[in-house]
Amino acid sequence: MITHNGTPLEDYAHRLEGQYFDRKSCRIKPKDVVRHVIAFANASGGILVIGIEDDGAVRGFTSDSEKEANLIENAHIVGCTPTPTVKSERVRVNDSEFIIVLHIEVSTHAVIRSKADAKVYLRIADTSRELSHEQITHLEYEKNQRAFEDEIAWGSSINDIDTTLLAEYKDRLHTSVSDEKLLTSRSLMRDGQLTNAGVLLFSQNPTKFLPQARVRVLRFEGNQMEAGRDFNLVKDQPYDLPIPRIIQQASVLISSMLREFQYLSDDGVFEIIPEYPEFAWFEGLVNAVIHRDYSFAGDYIRISMFNDHLDIFSPGALPNNVTLENMRSTRYARNPRIARTLVEFGWARELNEGVGRIYTEMQKVFLHDPEYSEPNHSAVLLTLKNSITSRALRTQDTIEDKIGTQNFNDLTADEKIAVNLAYTEGKVTVKTFATAISVTPTTARKKLKSLAQKNVLSWHGHNSKDPQQYYSLTSINEY
Repeated sequence: MITHNGTPLEDYAHRLEGQYFDRKSCRIKPKDVVRHVIAFANASGGILVIGIEDDGAVRGFTSDSEKEANLIENAHIVGCTPTPTVKSERVRVNDSEFIIVLHIEVSTHAVIRSKADAKVYLRIADTSRELSHEQITHLEYEKNQRAFEDEIAWGSSINDIDTTLLAEYKDRLHTSVSDEKLLTSRSLMRDGQLTNAGVLLFSQNPTKFLPQARVRVLRFEGNQMEAGRDFNLVKDQPYDLPIPRIIQQASVLISSMLREFQYLSDDGVFEIIPEYPEFAWFEGLVNAVIHRDYSFAGDYIRISMFNDHLDIFSPGALPNNVTLENMRSTRYARNPRIARTLVEFGWARELNEGVGRIYTEMQKVFLHDPEYSEPNHSAVLLTLKNSITSRALRTQDTIEDKIGTQNFNDLTADEKIAVNLAYTEGKVTVKTFATAISVTPTTARKKLKSLAQKNVLSWHGHNSKDPQQYYSLTSINEY
């Protein structure tokens, strides 16, 4: 099979078109090539293959169509302003035919326009869309922020690279070129030094150059962070690693700390419901490392797990053309080089298409929609709520086995919530119960004492003022 840089020609014919790839017939007009080149350059860069039909049939250029091939290869020079960076390669199909592969670099400093009519296009999923005047203005604003990816990380070199990680990336790309050549061709290295994007993606210790590149996974006991004597942090794991390693390791830790709920389905079979659907929290983590504003120093990404919710905090406000209202449908990468690399690794979906699915996955397991907010207009916060109280009610069969069906049926609604908390968490405190049913601690304490008097709950503590006191579920065998 004919190959190109280790990539089978067949791959170009059958690869799904999307954010970073498109193919067109050799009959395409140069002005239409210009439109797609502009769209790729204004978005995240990509590959445009000319000489393959929509059905995957390869019908390339021949010696008789040399003039048309030259027009295609120079379309960006003739038709774009300013001129984007495009590398053209001819890939032979057989002795008489070839296709043209255009490797289009992202334009990080300027909006690319058509010379003919000044129109601006942007690659969104698998289409090249014309932008309105307002959208062009937003894009111009964003180009100024994108420059951070391409700035040199002074003092860095090829010796800072995680060679094992880069080898994994090269396997993904089916290439055997040298490390330095690959990094340079992807604009992750310049003049022998890594760019900020190169540091974030492949350096062994990114925080050596960018202290704000750290990610922390935190676990709190309770529904909110406390201070002083009540400080409730029980796990704090920092990650000072390249982004792909952060995703790998942090996701393993998060998964290990998540709980599962068991309930009896309508079919009479016990089913397991996860605390949060894996796609939702994993996509939230990946989106955070892709889209955060890395020029925003002094803060870092935090994944904070509480009893009733999970927060994913990413420094930097939303990109200028993305709002809380349109983020499910608007796709834009603040860090296009990072985004494209993670898509090629298989860690990320194309740009922001995963946000809509987060909503869908949460709804599938009967959870509230995810909540996005912008704390102080300087960060993006994703909150996933596990609805632990209502979901715990689905474990009613198991609880009844433990305390007895009649005992459970005799409880009030609030008392059932206390019992469910004691069952799912292993214990219930005055504070967590008061929060769950929105009452004062005094009222909550009375209700818990009443359950203890009924032998439904057992109290644990040294005395009534013990700050560590709690209640646990009393087994029917202990009555």
